[in-house]
Order: sequence, then structure tokens, then C-alpha cells
Amino acid sequence: MTLNTPTLPELTARPPRVAILPIGAYEQHGAHLPYTTDTLIGQLLASHLAPRVSALLLPPLPFSCSHEHAGFPFAVSLSLETLAATVRDVLNSLERDGIELLILLNGHGGNYVLGNVAQELNQDRPRVLLLPQRQHWEKAVATAELGVTVSADMHGGAIETSLLMHAMPEVVRSSERRDHEANSRPWLTALGMRHYTASGIIGFPERASAKAGERLLTSLTDSLAHEVSEFLTHVGRGPS
Repeated sequence: MTLNTPTLPELTARPPRVAILPIGAYEQHGAHLPYTTDTLIGQLLASHLAPRVSALLLPPLPFSCSHEHAGFPFAVSLSLETLAATVRDVLNSLERDGIELLILLNGHGGNYVLGNVAQELNQDRPRVLLLPQRQHWEKAVATAELGVTVSADMHGGAIETSLLMHAMPEVVRSSERRDHEANSRPWLTALGMRHYTASGIIGFPERASAKAGERLLTSLTDSLAHEVSEFLTHVGRGPS
């Protein structure tokens, strides 16, 4: 993972036009993955994307909207107002020094508010891009040949486990992996994760592998780099 260690002379010698803010979470991921899983994955993706698009890599935001995990102990959540205000403050700070595009690299699927925040901030001009989108995950999962869907493997499953088995195997308790299927979750936002899983897992971590994680990471990095390049060209700014 690329270390985020720029100095003042390095940034001022060639000021970036794009910045990436990884957004993670602090919530349970069953017995085999750490509470920081979403933060680690967001930072992983961001660190691979940043050099591809000449972006300033910001430190990850380690908390976000994890309210659906309140049925499990020690989940930390920001209110949607706090998360939205934090993104606005970061953007306002960076725009003073020439950042034209802030990429929100979202590692937590429960951050529904980020879509509305990006939409609101883009009203006057395009300046926020929320990534990855569902199609990027779906393409990566198909490339990795995991035999799962993004929906069925939503939390602590083969996708997240494979990424960390590849990039940070030391944080994965592989012997504790247990699959749990809960494909129908109509009241997830009302009743939370605990209503659908006692283990905290919804997905198939037993299918995970480091090789699949490598394929996932490569596919996601390629897709996101292409998306950013296309977006910048579309809004008339060209590549960084």
C-alpha cells in the first residue's frame, strides 16, 4: 500500500488538481476480519488509484454511517449531517489551493448519504466524484471468478476477504471464516444487520482467496482510473 507522506516542497513543486479522500468505517466484520475492514479497503483502493490519476492521497476518514451495525457492540457511527459536513469542509479546504476534483473513495456500502452530498456539491460545477459505483464492483467480481454476486456477498464475504487476503493477509483470521446466506433483506435499514445474521457476516468468505483479491484490486484500479480520466475529459479538464 502506498504510504501517504508528501512534504510541503513536494506538493508545492507540482500542485495536484485531484484529491482522493478514502472513507471507511468502524464496525464488526464477523470473526475473521477486523473492525477497520472498510477503512483498510478504502485506503487500499485509493493508494492504487492515486498515482494512476496524479492525485493527492488524503488520510482515510475512519468513521462514517454504520447505523445498521448498532445491534453489534462497539460500532462507531457519525450522523449523516456530520459526515456530509466533513466532506464539505475537506472540499472547501482543498479548493483554496487549486484542487478541482475531490474523489470520495467509499469503502462502506452503508454511506447512502454520500450520493446526495456529491449531487448537492456538484450543482454549480462538477467537483466531486463518488467511487466505486456498483458497476465497478460487479465487473471486478466477474473478473475474479468468485462465484458470488455483489448483493449476496454484501458484508465480510468473499469480496472483502479476498482483497485483504491479497493485500494484508496478516489481518485476516482465515480459520474463522464462515459463510452465511441472507439474500432477502427487505428491512435492513429499519432492523439492522443483526436481524439477518448472528455472526455479523452476509456472504461467502470461505470462497475467498488471495489470487481472487489480486484480480479484484487490478480490475477496480483499472476501472476507477478509466472513470476518472473519462470524467475529467467530459467536463473539459483533460487528464491531470
